[in-house]
Amino acid sequence: MEFVNLIRVSERTGDFYLALKTICQQLEAQIELRRKIHQAMSYPLITLASSCLLVIVMMIWVVPVFKDVFAHFQADLPTPTKALINISEWFTSFYIEMAIGLVGLVGSFSLAWVKLQRLQKYCDQTSFCIPLIGQLLRLATLTYWCRTLGHLLKSSLPLPDALRVTAQSSNHWLSHDFSAEIFIKHLTRGWSLGDAIIKADPRHSLFDLETLQLLRIASESGALADMLQRRATILSSQLSNRLNTLSHSLEPLLIIVVGLIIGSLVIILYLPIFNLGQIV
Repeated sequence: MEFVNLIRVSERTGDFYLALKTICQQLEAQIELRRKIHQAMSYPLITLASSCLLVIVMMIWVVPVFKDVFAHFQADLPTPTKALINISEWFTSFYIEMAIGLVGLVGSFSLAWVKLQRLQKYCDQTSFCIPLIGQLLRLATLTYWCRTLGHLLKSSLPLPDALRVTAQSSNHWLSHDFSAEIFIKHLTRGWSLGDAIIKADPRHSLFDLETLQLLRIASESGALADMLQRRATILSSQLSNRLNTLSHSLEPLLIIVVGLIIGSLVIILYLPIFNLGQIV
């Protein structure tokens, strides 16, 4: 929608070069942002998925083998080993039902996500509260908002129309609602952009204090488009640095967590063997 409106504006102004250049810059920025996010999150997600799969395999196929071996012992097994065997028996008995239930849950959520805007809005609002990831999502959303609005204003689109297009093309419901509220409730009543944003986002859910101050100054000085583009560049750099920091911090942490989980399972399984002299 954003790109269509840019082309329409260029038809009125006759400056197709600026519109196409703006579209190329926007697409390049979006692709680069997605690449950074995928690069930062791929290793943790793959590691967690592999760990979960390994634990499931141990519960369904490895632990039952040890259970058969322990059945020949003429003594009670340690409490942790008993608990692990009971969990394994539960997994073995119901893993098909669990898989079907998981697929059904994912399918139901996906269908509800497509049909219910309230669910989308709720998830988008709560996503900013997720530790570590919430700040990254907020930065990414604010970067997209600043870059989109800045490009539209740079293409000579009036501020009300630019806000409307920004709301329509937003990739986050919170950004969409704020853009619509700024335009419908506040700008139409004569508020400046900075004051309108403060009214729309009094808790700073999306807009940080520094961005608000810059928006207020830029809107009063007539340099709003340039400021938004520069702010988007700064926010994108901050997001990139935080993604790199998060990725480098998660790698050793995940190794430790996975090692503790797998190591604990192995130790629990071998406890009866360590105590073989007392059990036999």
